[in-house]
Amino acid sequence: MLAGSGLRAHGQKKDFISNPILPGYFADPAVIKEKDTYYIYATIDPWGGEELAVFETKDFKNFTRRHLNWPTKKACTSPTSAGAMVWAPAVKKAPDGKFYMYVSVGSEIWAGVSKSPLGPWKNAKPDNTPLVAQNHFPVVHNIDADLFIDDDGQAYLYWGSGFNWVNGHCMAVKLKKDMITFDGLPQEVTPPQYFEGPHMIKRNGKYYLMFSEGKAIDATYRVGYAVGNNPFGPFKYGENSPILSTSADSTTYGPGHHTVFQEKGQDYILYHRIFPQKEEYVLRQLCLDSLRYDAKGNFLKVQPQGVQPWVQSKKKSR
Repeated sequence: MLAGSGLRAHGQKKDFISNPILPGYFADPAVIKEKDTYYIYATIDPWGGEELAVFETKDFKNFTRRHLNWPTKKACTSPTSAGAMVWAPAVKKAPDGKFYMYVSVGSEIWAGVSKSPLGPWKNAKPDNTPLVAQNHFPVVHNIDADLFIDDDGQAYLYWGSGFNWVNGHCMAVKLKKDMITFDGLPQEVTPPQYFEGPHMIKRNGKYYLMFSEGKAIDATYRVGYAVGNNPFGPFKYGENSPILSTSADSTTYGPGHHTVFQEKGQDYILYHRIFPQKEEYVLRQLCLDSLRYDAKGNFLKVQPQGVQPWVQSKKKSR
C-alpha cells in the first residue's frame, strides 16, 4: 500500500489531497472509475518501461500498485516498431461494456481490450498488429492516443505528436463499434499551439480539445486547449490558454499530458509535472487539481495546489 507523499500547506486539513499524489516517478496518466474504485494507468519514468504502472485507489490518498499482463514491450513489437518503450495509455469503458486501452509502444498505437480494469488484457486486433504503425503517417509521431466517446455513444480516436519539439500534428478518426476499425480516413485536426497529448472533453454542446504545448523536458511544457463545434473542429485557441503552466516559484514545473474526470459534479485535471534534475532524462510526478470554467464556458487558469477530498476511505469513516 502506498500513501500520498505531498506536503500539506499551512491551514490545510489532514486528509487534503496534496501534490504529488503518490511517491515515485510516473507520467502521462489516464484514469477510469469502476464502481467505487479509481484505476490510474501511467508511464513509468524515465521514458517508459517494459510495462505500465497501474494504481488502484478509492480516495486519491491511499494507493495500491497493480500489475497488468498487457501491454508489454515484448507483446507490442512489430516489424515497423521503433525502440520506444511503453508510454501514454488511454483507457475507457465502451458502450459494449468492455474496457479499451490505446497505448504507445515503439512509436506506434496499440489497442487492447479487457472485461475488467485490471485485465486480463489482450490485443484488440486478432492479428496482434498495431492499430497505427510507425510508418502510417510519416509526418506524425504516432503516439499519445486518446479515446473520446460522444453523448450518442460514437467513439473517436485522437493521437499524434511531432518531432524536434516544433511540429506537432493531431490526427482524428471515427471508430466503428468494434473500437478498432476506422470509420473513414484519419484526418489532421491540429489546433494552434498543439504539440502532443490530445484529450477531448465535451461541455454544453462544445468540443474542447485539450493538449500539451512546448517541450516535454523543460519549463515550456504546459496545458492548452481549443474549442470546436464538432469532434473534427475546426478548433479555435481557447480563452485563458494555456491554462496550466510552470509556476513562478517552479514548484509546478513543466506540467502537461493530462486527463480530465468528474467527481460529484466537479471536474478535476490529473497530470504530470517535471521533477528537475541534472540527468539527460526527466522524471515526472503525478498531480491533481481542480478544473473550473467561467460563465461563458471558458477554462480558467488552474491553480496548482491539490484538492479537498471527496471520498472518505472506509478506514476513516464513522
